[in-house]
Amino acid sequence: MSGERERRELLINVIAGLLDGIRHVAVGASSPIPAAGAMLLRARNQRDGKPPVRVSILGSQEHNFFTNGAVEVFDCAAQGRVDAFFLGGGQIDGAGNINLVGTGPYPQTDVRWPGSFGSAYLYHLVPRVILFREEHSPRVFVPRVDFISAAATTPEVKRRGGPHALLTNMALFDFDRERGGFALRSVHPGFASSDIRAQTGFDYIEPAKVPTTPLPDPETLSLLRGRIMDELAETYPAFARSMLQAA
Repeated sequence: MSGERERRELLINVIAGLLDGIRHVAVGASSPIPAAGAMLLRARNQRDGKPPVRVSILGSQEHNFFTNGAVEVFDCAAQGRVDAFFLGGGQIDGAGNINLVGTGPYPQTDVRWPGSFGSAYLYHLVPRVILFREEHSPRVFVPRVDFISAAATTPEVKRRGGPHALLTNMALFDFDRERGGFALRSVHPGFASSDIRAQTGFDYIEPAKVPTTPLPDPETLSLLRGRIMDELAETYPAFARSMLQAA
């Protein structure tokens, strides 16, 4: 890939594919790339005559039908009316657990992060949670998180939620709920499978021949650089501006 914009466009395109088939996706207030991916899916479905997709972006006035913020998102998720959500973490381990609290033994953490918020609740209830973290390094992807903000699986409790996939700036992984671990699906252009192995602190399944993540086609790029950036600018003006200025 030739630059930052092209890398981001690839991630947005991958996210739209991961969301295919959903009815309602909710996106946090600081997630421009996931929001753009959801908007891309919505635009494609409208173009192709497929069922409509509801996109709820917290912090947006135009792309959010909630009036009471996260409280309504939680209530909607409990009713089974949120099909997809995005989570990240300062640490993510090979079992899919995420850490949003800090590093080191709790409560004397060496580094303190913002906190878990509703991650454990939404991880439990939303059936298609996509883990998204642009930085791909051993300090993020660890053998075991120092603190479990949200557990990927709870064998003792019946649940409909849990991780669906993990997307980074280097690769895409699927999550196997029965095995409780990740499998490498594809490597983004410019990287090799050996790069992924070197930068990942946990073990994962890898196919004998690892596919390359496909680039967006010209029609998708036209949507991204036109309609999607126009829609995204209402909530993420700086991000949309940076993408357009990179042209």
